[in-house]
Amino acid sequence: MLEVEGVSVQYGAVRALEDVSLTAEVGAITTILGANGAGKTTLLRAMSGLVHPRRGTIRFDGRVLTGRSVEQVVRAGIAHVPEGRGVIEELTVEENLRLGSLILGSRSAQKAVIAEVLELFPPLRDARNRYASSLSGGERQMLAIARALASRPKALLLDEPSLGLAPIVTARLMAVLRELSRSASLTIILVEQNARSALSIAQSAVVLNLGRVVAADTASSLAADTNLRHHYLGF
Repeated sequence: MLEVEGVSVQYGAVRALEDVSLTAEVGAITTILGANGAGKTTLLRAMSGLVHPRRGTIRFDGRVLTGRSVEQVVRAGIAHVPEGRGVIEELTVEENLRLGSLILGSRSAQKAVIAEVLELFPPLRDARNRYASSLSGGERQMLAIARALASRPKALLLDEPSLGLAPIVTARLMAVLRELSRSASLTIILVEQNARSALSIAQSAVVLNLGRVVAADTASSLAADTNLRHHYLGF
């Protein structure tokens, strides 16, 4: 379980998050929704150790992660896929995945996990020897997620994975995330502008506005709340 309790983050005089709390269950998808500037990315960065909260506590599996380094957070079992499809273009698909698997140590474990993630993403399996620079936008996003999964995380933080992707690619990606949460007992935190898609696969949802939580409920309940959707989610 990933728990965020009373977290506040400040950049100089700007309050990016104020007293944010949420709980993400094991084997479930929790989506974080809201307009640009709501604080969604900052919340993921706080969870992964990229920024340190001014106050509040972040726990994972009962272990306090607040103030820990990025490496310590990764070793605790949390993988973060930031916005922007950050892959190393000069390396092949398989070489990118090897980098993600280095934390596992043994070569046999690395080979096994690479084979597993390639099965999750057939386009990558067929392109394993191609340079990442030659991949399409959708394939690069798959590779970014696959590289994170190659560390065998217990929790996966995803920031805008569908941004700029064609609807059919987005649908395929969302289906993979839904299957991962079920079959791998993976805790997934999904930040998305595409609120409709995110709510369709998530079990719970949190809506941020100007750094504060304005709604938190099951995904189905929030999707059915017409006033909230129109006011904060734009559909």
